Amino acid sequence: MAEKRDYYEVLGVSKGASKQEIKKSYRKLAKEYHPDRNKASDAEEKFREIQEAYEILSDDQKRQAYDQYGFAGTQGFGGSGLGGFGDIGDLGDLLGSGGGLGGLLGEMFGGSFGGFSSNEMSGRGRSGSDIQINLKLSFNEAVFGVEKKIKYQRYKQCDICDGTGAEGKKTKQCETCSGRGQVVQVQRTMLGAMQVASVCPTCHGAGQVAENKCRECSGEGRMKKEDDFNVKIPAGIPDGITLRFTNRGNSGIKNGQTGDLYISIEVEPHPELERRGDDIYTDRHINVSTAVLGGEIEVPTVHGKVKMKVPEGTQSEKILRLKEKGGPRFRGSGNGDQYVRLIVDIPTKLSSKQKRLWEELNDVSE
Repeated sequence: MAEKRDYYEVLGVSKGASKQEIKKSYRKLAKEYHPDRNKASDAEEKFREIQEAYEILSDDQKRQAYDQYGFAGTQGFGGSGLGGFGDIGDLGDLLGSGGGLGGLLGEMFGGSFGGFSSNEMSGRGRSGSDIQINLKLSFNEAVFGVEKKIKYQRYKQCDICDGTGAEGKKTKQCETCSGRGQVVQVQRTMLGAMQVASVCPTCHGAGQVAENKCRECSGEGRMKKEDDFNVKIPAGIPDGITLRFTNRGNSGIKNGQTGDLYISIEVEPHPELERRGDDIYTDRHINVSTAVLGGEIEVPTVHGKVKMKVPEGTQSEKILRLKEKGGPRFRGSGNGDQYVRLIVDIPTKLSSKQKRLWEELNDVSE
């Protein structure tokens, strides 16, 4: 088995990197090595390595333990690893094909890519750009899943001219490129003359132009409109994940290919609970008498408040588990667990009576 690499080295950040720097590097690398996009034989392995590094370094407590004890330190509080989202490459299978979900990426793509596409070279027109929007979810919405109606602005094909940009859909051959959709220029280099083909600037690769421009869209073949559709967010979706929906971006010019829509998920924090994969973590303060004698305390969970027994002689920082009181598993059935760290509060001020009782107790213990 290959030796594990330092988590900071995996993400390409320094040990003093901020959370924002760590998150930015993680998203960039996750996008680069996501198996849906990177077909290299080691892409999946690197993608998991990147996820594991981020899972540790994005958490203050785990990061502190790792900085102090290395890999051994990450096994302490709740364990190391990826929890319930170690393999998220097939979210489309979970949501079904009806939602139009094309895949998962750790980062959105912004705008269209450089150069020109095969559609433009084949005479279909210029491709539309991608759109990226952020979607905020409450803590419980991310845990249990939710259906959201998304509203956003995008370019859509003109209904009057069906995207041709021509009044009455009447077109003629482009004189600039003679209907080829491309223009060829001769460039001189050190090796001699070179012919370079590029998309025709007049017809944008369509090979046809309008006899008269459509009055509705001014000849562009598309118009900016408000669009909306319902998105089903699966239970247990992690913070920072980006969902891709094909053909939901901007329509192309002159019937060019439509871009995609990327929805980046941002999960709002909970005042008392923290989610790590399918498991939930929380801290509860108890007094000295409960720690010594044992007792019962009330603990908040995503399923409501529950009673939990505290055993006699409980030490501060002890962690107890509430089985299946975590969130629904992102992949698979059932729920994760909830881990409760008990913090014993030592009184700082005592009344004379309390002090006398503690002194008596001290005499008895001796």
